[in-house]
This record gives sequence, C-alpha cells and structure tokens, in this order.
Amino acid sequence: MNVSQAKAMPQNRSANPRVKGSAMKKTTNWLRARDDEGMATVEYALVTVAAAAFAAVLIAIVKSPEVRSALASLVTQALSGG
Repeated sequence: MNVSQAKAMPQNRSANPRVKGSAMKKTTNWLRARDDEGMATVEYALVTVAAAAFAAVLIAIVKSPEVRSALASLVTQALSGG
C-alpha cells in the first residue's frame, strides 16, 4: 500500500473493534460512575425533610394541653424532690 492509497482509506475508528470496545468501556465506566453522583445529596435532602416533619409532629404534641400539664407536673415533682 502506498501513501496515496493510505490517504484514500476512510479513517473510521469504529471499524477497529479494539478502539470501539475501548470507547464502549470508557462510556460504560463513565455512566457507572455518574449513576450515583447525586445520591448523597438526595439522601441528605430526604433525611432533612423527614427530620423537619418529625419536629413538626413533636411540636404539635408538646403544645397539646394534656402533654403540657403532664410535663409541668413532672418538672414540679422533680424540683420538689418527690
């Protein structure tokens, strides 16, 4: 093969199976690495929302008159030594 024949040949890298496999492997590895990229952020967001909801429920419970009187009597007993 002379130089002019080599220049006339298409330079399609996908025709070489080694290059194609390498590109496919790189793409697959990139996708696998990218798959869990935002998971930590989503988990933190969900835990934060759950904690805020739990705090709202606790505030609603503590503000009820029954719980307030029970807490007040508990504190009174603790301070009086009985």
